[in-house]
Amino acid sequence: MKTNHLVFALMLGCTTSAVALPKHAPVPGGVAVVDLGPATQEAPTARIGEQQIAIVRENGRWFALLGIPLDTLPGEMEIRVFSGSTVATRTVGIQIRNYPEQRLTIKDKRKVEPNPDDLARIEREKEVTETVKRRFSGTPPATDFTLPANGPLSSRFGLRRFFNGLPRNPHAGLDVAVGTGAPVTAPADGIVANVGDYFFNGNTVFIDHGQGLITAYMHLSRTNVRAGQAIKKGELLGAVGATGRVTGPHLHWAVILNNTPVDPELFLARP
Repeated sequence: MKTNHLVFALMLGCTTSAVALPKHAPVPGGVAVVDLGPATQEAPTARIGEQQIAIVRENGRWFALLGIPLDTLPGEMEIRVFSGSTVATRTVGIQIRNYPEQRLTIKDKRKVEPNPDDLARIEREKEVTETVKRRFSGTPPATDFTLPANGPLSSRFGLRRFFNGLPRNPHAGLDVAVGTGAPVTAPADGIVANVGDYFFNGNTVFIDHGQGLITAYMHLSRTNVRAGQAIKKGELLGAVGATGRVTGPHLHWAVILNNTPVDPELFLARP
């Protein structure tokens, strides 16, 4: 694994190169972009509780990128910033964000009400995916993402979902409405962290972009990469499909920051 991260670092070049910042959105499911001051010394580190968060350099300044959980209430979140022997705190004010409802009909009722064998499988798979989401490598990530599939955006992030009338977890990703077989490409450089076939997610690829920034590509008809593989921006990951819990073929794209699903649209270039 150390070799993979070395390849990753060489692929990205200098660890202090500038990157385009995601949009600052201090709301549940959003990203807080916190200015930590001039980048005149080595990069600081920052934590929310015990969770380390990403630090990137942009236009000669250090910024912390904090993913905000969807269940966060309005108020303040505090991060600790470590620089040399000093520790400082920064406060992020969390604003209200209300997400609309979405009601879907799933033909495969087991995908809504799993049987005991399904539930055992789901728990096993959750252990794997939660481990992937907790990854934190030292390489600063590139955050100027491109859309991984060429198509219109359909179901947006954060929708409060009901399957066959039953409430389920909010939509923790962004759906791209494209047909089976359409190519899915990497939005930025990274290392393939996991490739698997999951009960709800179907055929899935996870990419580690560095410092707790993880992306996932779900419901694929096929995958073209393997775990541990170094990936460059624009490289083929697989093809769109309808595996897992779906109403039809599409790409579900998830972005995880400090083990927190956040809105992928915040990382896309804006006109």
